[in-house]
Amino acid sequence: MQTIDQAGTFKLGSRTVKRLGYGAMQLAGPGVFGPPKDPDAAFAVLREAAALGVNHIDTSDFYGPHIVNQLIREALSPYPDELVIVTKVGARRGEDGSWLPAATPDELRRAVHDNLRNLGLDALDAVNMRFWGDEGHGPAEGPVEPQLAVLAELQREGVVRHIGLSNVTAAQVKEARQIVEVVCVQNQYNLAHRGDDAMVDILAEEGIAYVPFFPLGGFSPLQSATLSRVAERLEATAMQVALAWLLQRSPNILLIPGTSSVAHLRENAAAASLVLPEDAVAELDGIAVVEPAE
Repeated sequence: MQTIDQAGTFKLGSRTVKRLGYGAMQLAGPGVFGPPKDPDAAFAVLREAAALGVNHIDTSDFYGPHIVNQLIREALSPYPDELVIVTKVGARRGEDGSWLPAATPDELRRAVHDNLRNLGLDALDAVNMRFWGDEGHGPAEGPVEPQLAVLAELQREGVVRHIGLSNVTAAQVKEARQIVEVVCVQNQYNLAHRGDDAMVDILAEEGIAYVPFFPLGGFSPLQSATLSRVAERLEATAMQVALAWLLQRSPNILLIPGTSSVAHLRENAAAASLVLPEDAVAELDGIAVVEPAE
């Protein structure tokens, strides 16, 4: 059985986690809505992740909704001491499966307590405040104090241990750090979309984790072809190479690739031991989208 490199760790607040974790979003039904077709397969993925040594699981009670957290509880509870479960709030699901903002004080409090109940926890290791940004897509400027003030209250009450941010700009991160201690930032970032390059480096200097999502999101056909060519040369999959590039990009990057397949989970785990040679890194760096100057 492939196990994740024990040396690849980073701080997530007061906890230390392995840099290759697991994102549970894909355990829900199509569109991250409703139950999985095969609950037994979902349980198998979660238990295999634990067997591989994963100790960082990313989830949310709006996956399903509720269902993914309930699967995690049934598969892994009682939780091992080393397991860190990170969740997020700031959205809800419509009856048609639509994604809707949910960031009023009452909605945020209810979301935290829903996560606690469905995960079977007395306190959440970390809660990411997911900002709606550009109609739920990319980040957009706007105040963060109203939402973070609520999470800070919940932190003082002892039901939230650490606070993170999701879908935010550099200015919002700066503002947030004046309000609460930020332990992680979760944004879209991969070898083709590198608008957060400067943010990754600044957070690394501050000892703050950066958690990219969509490691293969938004690639053009040409970019995908380059990635596939490098992967073939290295006798690896495109996903393994994309994950390995992120791991080599900066020591504060924590990965949460998601899958509903045990086979794919094992393939992703192998990325922790894949070292990209300099020529491969240079070729991959060449496919990055050039971000417009501000």
